[in-house]
Amino acid sequence: MRYIDAFNHFFPKPLWDRIQTFAGAGKNIGKRMQNIPCIYDLDERFRVMDGFENYQQVISLGMPPVEAMGPPNATPELARLGNAGFAELCTKYPERFPGYLASLPMNNPIEAVKELERVFEANDGAVGLQIHSNVNGMPLDHEQFFPIFETAAKFDRPVFLHPSRGEEMPDYLSEDKSRYEIWWTFGWPYETSAAMARIVLSGLMDKLPNLKLLAHHLGAMVPYFEGRVGPGQDQLGKRTSTEDLSHVLRHLKRRPFDYFKDFYADTAVFGSRAATVCGLEFYGVDKVLFASDSPFDPERGPGYIRDTIAVLNSLSLPKEDMEKVCFRNAQKLFRVE
Repeated sequence: MRYIDAFNHFFPKPLWDRIQTFAGAGKNIGKRMQNIPCIYDLDERFRVMDGFENYQQVISLGMPPVEAMGPPNATPELARLGNAGFAELCTKYPERFPGYLASLPMNNPIEAVKELERVFEANDGAVGLQIHSNVNGMPLDHEQFFPIFETAAKFDRPVFLHPSRGEEMPDYLSEDKSRYEIWWTFGWPYETSAAMARIVLSGLMDKLPNLKLLAHHLGAMVPYFEGRVGPGQDQLGKRTSTEDLSHVLRHLKRRPFDYFKDFYADTAVFGSRAATVCGLEFYGVDKVLFASDSPFDPERGPGYIRDTIAVLNSLSLPKEDMEKVCFRNAQKLFRVE
C-alpha cells in the first residue's frame, strides 16, 4: 500500500532558527516541541520516514500558530520563512514531500492574502493551507478573514483546520486557567468543532460553495455528536431566550448537518480504532485522508504512523476503499501524482 500522510508537522531550519532568537510564544515554543528532534531535524525526520515503505508526507508547521509568534508587522516574514523553507524541501526531496500546507500571518489578513497568492502562483509545492481554529482568540467567520477563504477557493486549494487553545482558557469561570491539560485533551476537539460550527452557521460555505475544508483529527467531535449536529441543530434557536436566532436556518440553503458532512477529515486520532470507525462511518471513504499527526507520539516520530496504519489494516476495508483513504483522496484533493 502507498501512504500520503496529509497532516503531520515540521519546522524548516530557517524558521526554526529564527524562532529561537526572540521571546514570547516563539522562544518558549514549548518543552514538548524542543524535545522532539523529528520536528526540526531533517536527518531524524528521514530516519523515521525510512521505517515505512511507500510513505510520503505533506508537511505543515507545528504549534504555535504564526500569528501567535509576533505582532502583525512581524508575522508576514515568519510565514514567508516557513513557506520558503517548505518549498525548498519539496523541490529537493519530491519523493518524500510531494507538497506542503502554507502557513499565513492570520493577524495581518491583507498580508496573508498576498502570501497565499504568492505561494499558489509560484507553484512551489503549496498544495493547500493550514489555519487554526481561532486567530489569537478571534473566530474564523469574522469578516476580515473572508478574503483568505475566498483566495483558497479561487485557487481550488483545501483549507486544513488545526485546533489552537491554551491553558489561559479555563475549564470553569471560577478559575483563571485550565488544569490537567484539559485545554488540550478535550479543549482541542471542542475548538475544532466550534470553528466548524461557526463556518457552517455563518453561511460561509454558501458564499464559497467550492471551498474545500478539512477538519483535523477526523472531524473532532462532530461524528460522535451526529445527532446534535443533525436533529439537534435543526432546532437552532429554541434553547436561546436572549436573542432571536430564527434567521440563521432561514438564510442557509441546506440543513446544518449537510454542511458538516461536506468537510473532509483525516485519520489522525492517535491510533484509536473506535474513533476511526466512527469517523469513517460519518464522512465516508471519499472524504477521509490518511494522516498521522507525527511526530507527537510517545516515541517522538514513528508511533502514530505505525498505529494508524495498523488500525486501518484491522478494518478489512475493500482494496479500493483502502487506497482512497491511504493515498488516492490525497492525490485528488492536493492535485499531486
